[in-house]
Amino acid sequence: MGSEIKQNFPSGNLTVSVVGETLRSAIEGGFIREEDTAVIFFDLGFLETRLRYLESCFPQCALHGLAIKANPLLRVMEHVKGMIPNAGVEAASIVEVAMAIKAGYQSGRIVYDSPVKTLPELEFALKTGIHINADNLSELGRIAQLHTALASPSDFTGSVGIRINPQVGVGTILESSVAGEYSKFGIPIRYRYAELEQAFLTYPWLTGVHLHVGSQGCPMELLLDGIGVLYDFVINVNEKRRKSGMPAVSVFDIGGGLPVSYKSGTPPPSMQDYARHIATQYPLLFNEKSFKLITEFGRWVYTNSGWTVSRVEYVKHDPGINTAMLHVGADLFVRECLNPRDWQHEYSVFDRYGAVKTGCDDQPYNLAGPLCFSGDIIAKNVPLPRIEEGDYVVIHDTGGYTFSMWSRYNSRQTPRILGYKENLFEILKERETPEDLQKFWK
Repeated sequence: MGSEIKQNFPSGNLTVSVVGETLRSAIEGGFIREEDTAVIFFDLGFLETRLRYLESCFPQCALHGLAIKANPLLRVMEHVKGMIPNAGVEAASIVEVAMAIKAGYQSGRIVYDSPVKTLPELEFALKTGIHINADNLSELGRIAQLHTALASPSDFTGSVGIRINPQVGVGTILESSVAGEYSKFGIPIRYRYAELEQAFLTYPWLTGVHLHVGSQGCPMELLLDGIGVLYDFVINVNEKRRKSGMPAVSVFDIGGGLPVSYKSGTPPPSMQDYARHIATQYPLLFNEKSFKLITEFGRWVYTNSGWTVSRVEYVKHDPGINTAMLHVGADLFVRECLNPRDWQHEYSVFDRYGAVKTGCDDQPYNLAGPLCFSGDIIAKNVPLPRIEEGDYVVIHDTGGYTFSMWSRYNSRQTPRILGYKENLFEILKERETPEDLQKFWK
């Protein structure tokens, strides 16, 4: 199965023709109503194929803890749970933990990574059997206190790892790089090597390590270097634990971070190549008798499976530039509006019936959102076909880190979200009502 999946793995981006066909079907089927000024779509078939490909690249026992923060939709989490046998989730807050439980994930498939866990949250996770990645030595001390205070060893069912900053450098996007000399996350290995080693020689229940180098903008080589730093550390620590009669460190969480492509003509790094390099350079990680491997991919899994469409409400024509006024902006695309140099998408234009428009207008377009600040522009100076009121603009590759970062500024209603597979649509989340928003602000 694995080789077949790898050979048939779809390209990194949904094509304009596939998106257009789906848009037309949604319009004709009444799934885009008059009030649906913007809609988010998820191709569930594409998502499943992507997950099966991910699973085929790694050892069978690897837990794929998909980052909830990339896409916290409950219905999507429920779908994903049944797509591959080893689907899990990575939670960055106790509410995300609760969402995972509600979605039906077993506690052993939940990885809890928040850097600010409270004592009650830690106790809940330990008693529930959730894997905790402690962020710092103080947190590790709290876990030790709980371990001592719990009534019996059977109460301590969750496993524990600790996040280590491998300090291998940063990628091209500073805000999404977390393995520089300084990071707010984890323990810097070069500065705290002795303390880290002592922690592993003090606590027998500390059986895991965790790293995350960063996400978009971090090349594969940087991710591999980060894994290598912790790999060498664990080999050294395990030799000393063995001599002390302690169980081996056996959980190795490599985080996520493999970049995706937001440009259809630019192939992304290959997940198969990434896994092959890990297996070649750090072979024990692919030995199921030595380690349980955890991955935490979010952007890579979700981004290319989603796209967003907005109706064009107005078009402004000024000297040298046109402005298409859309119903999504910095509410949905926070990073794109505030850091347009690093976060860019591809765009397509369709008429009100879902027919793709071609050619190029005489002037480029700014794609502006509905929020009341001047930075609410998704993209500037984009060459596009002529746009008219009532047309649709599609923003491609929006399945991750878009809706999960929704801003409440100006009290805009969140849009309807549709999933589809083989031309069958389902509502993953309904458009908010004014009453929903009033309840939020009450």
